[in-house]
Amino acid sequence: MLRSYKGNSPQIHPSAFVSETAYIVGNVEIKANVSIWPGTVIRADSGHLVIGENSCIQDNSTVHADRDAKIGPNVVIGHNVLCHADFVGEYVLIGSGAIVNGGIIGEYSVIGSGAVVLEGSDIPPRSLVLGCPGRVAGPVQERHIELTRQILSTYIQKGKNFKDHGL
Repeated sequence: MLRSYKGNSPQIHPSAFVSETAYIVGNVEIKANVSIWPGTVIRADSGHLVIGENSCIQDNSTVHADRDAKIGPNVVIGHNVLCHADFVGEYVLIGSGAIVNGGIIGEYSVIGSGAVVLEGSDIPPRSLVLGCPGRVAGPVQERHIELTRQILSTYIQKGKNFKDHGL
């Protein structure tokens, strides 16, 4: 469901897949080949929120922008994620059930499943963040980057398949 708010309507690229049970409201810009899965809520009522090319936001996740925010290209937001980040760099993987309460997530980082990133955090590029509260546990390995690429490839294809089937 797409909703306008205070004169701002979501802008969705024609190649993007948006589930009919997603709720997207306000000043949201969704770029090419993005997939938004069932139960997702994306709300930009206080700023402009951009979701970059080839990203996927999986089932039952919430993305909210209190001010201008950007989710870079090639980002995986797993199932049941709560994301309030101001900026998420490219090729970031935010694992299922993670909570990101604002801040900046550097490119090629992994936020582990269930991790809690505290408000105001500045996660350096290529960081592996684990725990509650989330702490940098070390550098991202090449296997993490490859996993992110595989997930993105899979979800780009799934989004196209769902669109082709009229879903």
